[in-house]
Amino acid sequence: MSQFDNVSVIKKSNVYFDGRCVSHTVLFADGTKKTVGVIFPSSLTFNTGAPEIMEVLGGRCRVQLAGEAGWQEYGAGQSFNVPGNSSFQIETLELLDYVCHFA
Repeated sequence: MSQFDNVSVIKKSNVYFDGRCVSHTVLFADGTKKTVGVIFPSSLTFNTGAPEIMEVLGGRCRVQLAGEAGWQEYGAGQSFNVPGNSSFQIETLELLDYVCHFA
């Protein structure tokens, strides 16, 4: 799916890590929420409240989930799951274009 139809978008951007991650919140009629954004090349740690699915639209990254020893690499067309009340480290190897799906 290349677009979301019949949604509301929160105009104020979500800016994290001194501007290294910028997204916008998209609200759906059924109550679900997603964020659409970019992460500039960097190494960051995110904390989660709800479970998330990070869908990579463009770019490449390496991810280490909390409690896991190894790193996994992801590129365009791939996604990874992050449990709720957890965290993950992400190293973006180039500009990362993503959608975060919240459960």
